[in-house]
Amino acid sequence: MNKKIHLLQLQNVPIHEQLQIEEALLRLTEENWCIINDGSTPSIVMGISGKPEELINFSKMKKDPIPLIKRYSGGGTVSVDQNTLFVSFIFQKNAHTFPCFPEPILRWSEQFYQKALQIPGFHLKENDYVIGNLKCGGNAQYIQKHRFVHHTTFLWDFESKMMDLLLHPKKTPHYRDGRSHDQFLCRLKTFLPSKEEFISRLIKAISETYIVEKRPLNPLIPLLKKPHRKGTEKLSLEGHLS
Repeated sequence: MNKKIHLLQLQNVPIHEQLQIEEALLRLTEENWCIINDGSTPSIVMGISGKPEELINFSKMKKDPIPLIKRYSGGGTVSVDQNTLFVSFIFQKNAHTFPCFPEPILRWSEQFYQKALQIPGFHLKENDYVIGNLKCGGNAQYIQKHRFVHHTTFLWDFESKMMDLLLHPKKTPHYRDGRSHDQFLCRLKTFLPSKEEFISRLIKAISETYIVEKRPLNPLIPLLKKPHRKGTEKLSLEGHLS
C-alpha cells in the first residue's frame, strides 16, 4: 500500500481550472493527491452526462450569466462560488484495502470526514454528506483501471439566488422529499468557526493516516499542456440565453 499523499492547497482557483488540474494529475501521474480549494468564481458545474436544459434555469441565468462547466466525473449539478470549499482525493487503487467501487469509496469517505470534521450528525445519506437531514456536501467519482477520484463540494455558505439557477432535477435523492434548496441545504459555517478550521481539521486527519508532502501549483502547470484525455469543458451559453 502506498501511504504517501501529495497535498495541493489552492485559494479561489476557478473550478474549471481546478478540474483541469485534477484531470491532468489523474491521467498523467501515479501519485496520490489531495486537492483543497477555498472558493471559486461563480459557476455552475454539471456531471458528464448532464443535460443543461433539464438542469439550469436559463431565464434566471439570463440576468447575470456565469460559466457553465461539464466536469469529467459523474454526479449531479452544483452552483459554486467563493463560499464553496472543494476537496478532491485522487488515489491509486492499491492505496486502500477496500474494493474500489462507488459504495465502498463513499463509505471510506464518510468515515474520513466524520473523524476529520467532528461535527455531530454528519453522515452519508444516499450520495450526499448531510448533517441531520440537511445536505452540506455533494460528491462525484471517477474510477478507472488503476486510479480513482472522489471529489466533493462543501457548502460553507451559499446565496439563495445562486441556488435558484438550478432547476429541480427529474432525479433527486429520496431524502430530499420535494424540498426547496433553502429547506434541503445547510451551511457548514453554522457548525465550524472558520474555513481555516475546516481545512486545518482535514489536513490533521490526512496526516494521521498518510505521509503528506505539500506541493506548490506552479511546477504542475506544464502537465496541463501534455497530451491526455480531457473530459472537462466549458459549455457555450449561446442558444440558451436568447
